[in-house]
Amino acid sequence: MNAIVVVDQNWAIGKDNGLLFSLPTDMKRFRALTMGGTVLLGRRTLDSFPGGRPLPGRRNIVITRDPAFQREGVVSVTSLADALEAGSDLEHLWVIGGGSIYTALLSRCKRVYLTKVDAAAQGADTFFPNLDKLPGWEVETVSDPVMENGVTYRFVDYINKNI
Repeated sequence: MNAIVVVDQNWAIGKDNGLLFSLPTDMKRFRALTMGGTVLLGRRTLDSFPGGRPLPGRRNIVITRDPAFQREGVVSVTSLADALEAGSDLEHLWVIGGGSIYTALLSRCKRVYLTKVDAAAQGADTFFPNLDKLPGWEVETVSDPVMENGVTYRFVDYINKNI
């Protein structure tokens, strides 16, 4: 299982259930990596997508506390155990948010495909764990800087040495 996320320099990932930055090159990378796989996300993250619709070309597993929740194109589960069972092909399982889902599943992820923005977002209210301070997480690769929409960022891939 892998996670994929964009963070600012303070490891912030969101504000008011939305993204902090508009990064078209990062979105292309996200699509290329997750296409054909399974994405695992929380219900509020699903609601933040255009029209609240699931991501096309991927199996969407949504974790929610509401056992009655249903939406076309998603597999709805109420526990992490059920989510992992539903997404049994761990090689192609992508944790895509939100904050509590990342935190709950990070220790089970083999890799994190992280986009690190060299800026601090204003008013951020959701954060990703700082991998540089967690034991067992090591940087595997760092891309050259990308400049887009007034910010500079790098793709930083981490590997979990605990797995």
